[in-house]
Amino acid sequence: MKVVTLNKNKEFHRVYNRGKSFVSPLLVTYVFKRKYDIPRVGITTGKKVGKAVRRNRARRVIMAAYRELYPRIDGRYDIVFVARGKTADCDVKSHDVLHHMEKQLRKAGVITKC
Repeated sequence: MKVVTLNKNKEFHRVYNRGKSFVSPLLVTYVFKRKYDIPRVGITTGKKVGKAVRRNRARRVIMAAYRELYPRIDGRYDIVFVARGKTADCDVKSHDVLHHMEKQLRKAGVITKC
């Protein structure tokens, strides 16, 4: 399964400015509805998360959780996940992030019930 990612700064800003946001202690999710039928995802981690090793771990954990939910996601959305400080902690695993991510995407109407 190939995950399509957001690459350009203007794509991220479109989601930030025109999309809806959902917040949890582990991550912030921005969702923007569009016309095409392939979901695209972007992951950002700021300097507040930590140094490069912690930021990379946060991105890996978020992407692992997203891959588990990918088959159930409606394809008409651009999604941006922003890691928070707790995301890269050693005791946080991808299933913890998965729980928060699923809750946020359900609230946004992006994920199907099954």
